[in-house]
Amino acid sequence: MRFLPRAPRHARCPGAGAPLCLLLLVLAFAVGCEQATEPPRLAAAPGEWLEFTGSWNAAGKRHIISLGGDRTAATVDLKGSLLLAGARRLGIGFQAEVIGLVDSATGFQGRSIWTDERGDQVYSELRGEGTAEDNHITGTILSGTGRYAGATGTYEFSWLRLMEGEDGSVQGRAVDLKGRVLPGPAVGDSPR
Repeated sequence: MRFLPRAPRHARCPGAGAPLCLLLLVLAFAVGCEQATEPPRLAAAPGEWLEFTGSWNAAGKRHIISLGGDRTAATVDLKGSLLLAGARRLGIGFQAEVIGLVDSATGFQGRSIWTDERGDQVYSELRGEGTAEDNHITGTILSGTGRYAGATGTYEFSWLRLMEGEDGSVQGRAVDLKGRVLPGPAVGDSPR
């Protein structure tokens, strides 16, 4: 039978024992985890672009109607997670929502909202060819709220459908997502 060695006497809590040690650990953890009261600012000089790459996975519903012949139109309503990478990016993680209209003859038009962990949002327009052969989509960042207020920029990706259900459910992901954003005065360094 093997026993674990006891901690040296100087490494154990003196006096009150385990309850006091637990209380000290909880207090140390609480102090170490205290959040800043002011949201972090994007690290960009006035007029400096922030570049990013990322991944975007989404699922939702699609409703298709026929417009005669091979032409169709569909509405899409998608929600999912958007993760951005890059040394200097807009943010890290967002809950992303998209609504849009896909016309097999004229392409895709949509709107998107990205919401971060604080509830601050980024608003954008989406446009693309929207066909199975050429599904390149471009986004224009219009503005946002909180630390994204006044932000503008562009991004692009190709949409890859991973699953389509008979009930209209769809799931997909963005491929080669990349973009750049110019922070607004509310989120970048204060203009001098």
